Amino acid sequence: MRCLIDTNILVSASLFPTSVPAQAYFKAVTAPNTGMVCDYSVDEMRRVYNKKFPHKIHMMEKFLSMMLLSAKIVHTPPEEESLDDEAAISDIKDRPILRAAVKSNAEVLISGDRHFLDSGLKHPKIMSPSDFLKL
Repeated sequence: MRCLIDTNILVSASLFPTSVPAQAYFKAVTAPNTGMVCDYSVDEMRRVYNKKFPHKIHMMEKFLSMMLLSAKIVHTPPEEESLDDEAAISDIKDRPILRAAVKSNAEVLISGDRHFLDSGLKHPKIMSPSDFLKL
């Protein structure tokens, strides 16, 4: 299954390696699944760490190094390539992640973000980490 992993999962997995988001991350990047992360999420992860966890940047760097070996980095389409379905995502900062999921043919977008989980979108299927682990 092609799985795009949202930024909040990356941040949680990097800070809490035994957490449910970390378990979902590791399942997503392990065969037969193909784990994907969009370049927008990598940049967003860096912004989050610089703002909220500057004293833990070493944890992020370690996680990113490992992530580059296990997940495929996909391009985030620009705003000019927006989708009709984007209006279902109330937080405009999350819309680039949806574009990347659609463009990369993700079957599942793994996120803990309510803007995604409550959107009602059908493709890609949006799943919480705990729901993804039940597959």
